[in-house]
Amino acid sequence: MIGKRLYLARKAAGLSLRELEARIDKKVSAQAISKYERDEMMPGSDVLAAIARALGVQESYLLGQNDLTLESVEFRKNRITSRKEEAGVKASVLSAVERYLQIEDFVGAASVAWSRPQGAPFPVREPADAEAAAARLRSAWNLGVDPIPDFSEFLEENGIKVIPLSLGESVSGLMCLARRSKGGDVPVIVVNERDTGERQRFTLAHELGHLILEVPQGANGEKLAHRFAGAFLMPAETIWQEVGKRRSSLSIAELFKLKALFRVSVQAIAYRLKDLQIIGDSLFRKLFDHFEQQGWRKPPYSEPGAIPRERHERFRRLCFRAVSEGAVSESKAAELLGISVRELDRQLELPA
Repeated sequence: MIGKRLYLARKAAGLSLRELEARIDKKVSAQAISKYERDEMMPGSDVLAAIARALGVQESYLLGQNDLTLESVEFRKNRITSRKEEAGVKASVLSAVERYLQIEDFVGAASVAWSRPQGAPFPVREPADAEAAAARLRSAWNLGVDPIPDFSEFLEENGIKVIPLSLGESVSGLMCLARRSKGGDVPVIVVNERDTGERQRFTLAHELGHLILEVPQGANGEKLAHRFAGAFLMPAETIWQEVGKRRSSLSIAELFKLKALFRVSVQAIAYRLKDLQIIGDSLFRKLFDHFEQQGWRKPPYSEPGAIPRERHERFRRLCFRAVSEGAVSESKAAELLGISVRELDRQLELPA
């Protein structure tokens, strides 16, 4: 039966039942599509093909089996503007996670199991607790105090799936658990593929906070996750070594040297310096006045020294491997990657 997958694909496409009816030239009614989604009816082959084309998926996807559900969905920063948008985002995430697990099965690549670091979830009530949690997690993962060069790859090595998706300006990212009927839960962090690389890295750290922090009811979980993210990406010891413990002035050039080191925005660095009381309110406001004048505080957040965006490299590598080993056809790999066969052939010929 195709009900669950059809519903998810329609939501991911952002279509109502009547809009999908129109997209397939009214081959069947919206009421009939609703019955397909409730598994009360099955479409004929011509209708199934039309629906798949309208939704931009393969017929094989609609006919497959899906045992995934999303739990504990946390949206990063801004807001989902409607239930329709929220449903569409969740459907896109579920589809992406399913494709990821599917390609792992095709090549026999064991999915790195997620196990909570020792001591997690870390209870936090105030900013100092978030600082301590970041230090404890770095210690548990043997990170020391050095900056993390490739954050996405590092998280995936620790069993957390990282998926860039087009989420629109209202959502920077989200964290959720993909629950399978067989096997353990899969933690997933989604970042907006339209955001700058520096914003994506901060989103990854923020969502990691949601995953491993235990925030009591009534506490400001977003603020605590922000503090955790800053502390995890920019350990206090390294900041003090680079900047000192108290500054009455700070050049823009120095901020951009720190940006190159930590791979976060100069705004995030300024917040971190203020959190550590290295700079006071007056200098902090002066810096942000400059950021405002330069237009760095508004989309597209075009600071100089742009950091490359996060990429779905492990997933891509697995797809390329599956084609090379004959585990899947080129058309199947292209479907999983969401590109044409011609584009897949082009990418397979490119040097790393």
